[in-house]
Amino acid sequence: MPEQTTSQGTGKPVLFHPLVYLEDGDDVTIGRADIDSYAVFPPDGAQLVRWLEAGATAEEAADRYRRAYGESADVEDVLAALEELGFTRTADEAPVETAPLRWTRLSRAVFSPYAWFCYAALVLAAVVMMVRSPSLVPTSYDLVFSSYYSVVNLTLLVAVTPLIALHEIFHALAGRRLGIRSRVSMSYRFYFLVVETALDGLVAVPRRKRYLPILAGMLADVLVLSALVVLAGVLGGAGADPSLGGRICLSVAFATFTRLLWQFFFYLRTDIYVLITTVLGNVDLHTVALKTLRNCFFRLVGRRDRVTDLSTAYPVDLKAARWYSWLVLVGYTISLSTTLFALLPVFVHMFLGSVERFGSGESSGLRLLDAVGFLVLLLAQILLPVWIAFRDRRARRRSSSTHLTA
Repeated sequence: MPEQTTSQGTGKPVLFHPLVYLEDGDDVTIGRADIDSYAVFPPDGAQLVRWLEAGATAEEAADRYRRAYGESADVEDVLAALEELGFTRTADEAPVETAPLRWTRLSRAVFSPYAWFCYAALVLAAVVMMVRSPSLVPTSYDLVFSSYYSVVNLTLLVAVTPLIALHEIFHALAGRRLGIRSRVSMSYRFYFLVVETALDGLVAVPRRKRYLPILAGMLADVLVLSALVVLAGVLGGAGADPSLGGRICLSVAFATFTRLLWQFFFYLRTDIYVLITTVLGNVDLHTVALKTLRNCFFRLVGRRDRVTDLSTAYPVDLKAARWYSWLVLVGYTISLSTTLFALLPVFVHMFLGSVERFGSGESSGLRLLDAVGFLVLLLAQILLPVWIAFRDRRARRRSSSTHLTA
C-alpha cells in the first residue's frame, strides 16, 4: 500500500512535491512543473488539495470540506488521483527542487522592447523594398535557382532545417521567459513532416500570458522572411540579371512563406489552432469540429445512421465547432491549392527534367549525377514521414498491448 494511505490511518499529513495553482474561470489547474503533470479541478476540489498540501490530515481535510460545503468528500479517491499524477511523495522521498531554467536571460533579451523595435524596423524595410521592387516578392518560381536540381534540394534542406529549429527555439524562449520548460519532438501532419515544441506548463500560466509563446514561432518565420527579402535586395536578387546569392535568398524566403502559410491549415493542430482554443477555452475543438463536419456530410447524403452523437461534447467545443468546422474545409482548400498550384508544378518540373537526362545522350556525367542525387533526396523526403507514421503507429500498438496485458 502507498505510504500516504498508511499516513491517513495514523492521522499523519500527506507529503507533497511543490505544486502550482491557476484559477481560470470556473476551474483551477493544479500541476507539478518539474515533470509537467497537470490536472483541472473544480474550486472545491482545489481547496481540498490546498488543505492537504498545507498539512491537514485526510480526516481534517474531510471535516473542513464538510463544514465549508455542506457535503462529504471522498478524500481517499482524491489522494489516489494525486498520487497517480505524481503530486504526492513518501517520507523517504525528498521534495523535488526545480532547477533554474537555462537561457532565461536570452529569452528576456529576445522579447525586450528594444528587440521589438528592431523587429518592426526589419519587417517595415522588407515591405518597402517589395513595394519598390515587386520582383523581390518571393514566388514558387524562385525555388529553382539553379539547373542542378540536387543542389537546389540540398540547399533548401540545409537552409530550411535550421530555420525550422529557429521557429521552435522562439517558442521555447518565449516559454522560458515565463519559467516554462519545453521539449521538442518530430512528427507528421497529413503529408507534412513537422517539428513540435511541447509547452505543457502553459496551462498553469494566466491565459493572456500564453499568447506570445504560442505565436512566437510565427514571429520567427516573419522575421526570417523579412531578413531574406532585405538580403536578396542587397545582393541584387531582383531585376533582369539577379545574382545567385539573391536568388537563393528568395528561394529560401518562399519556403519560409509556405511554412508560415501552413499555420492556417485549420485541419491541423497548428499555432493558430492553439491560439483559438486558448482564447475560447476549448478542450478538444479539433475532434469535435471534425465530427461536426462528418455529421454535416452524412446528413447531406441521407446517412443519418452514421451521424455521431455530440451531446456529451464540451459545450464550448460544441459551440465553436459550428463555425470552426468550416475553417477546417478552408484549411484543406488552402493546403491543396498551395500544393497543386505552387509546389507541385515546381517539383514535377524538376522530376521530369531529372528523368529526361537519362534518356538524352547529350547530358554530361555531372548532370546525370545531379539527377540521381535529386531523385534519391526526393525519395528520402517522401519516405521519412511514412517511416515516422509507421513508428508512431507501432508505438501506439505496443502501448495498447501493454495496457491490455497489465
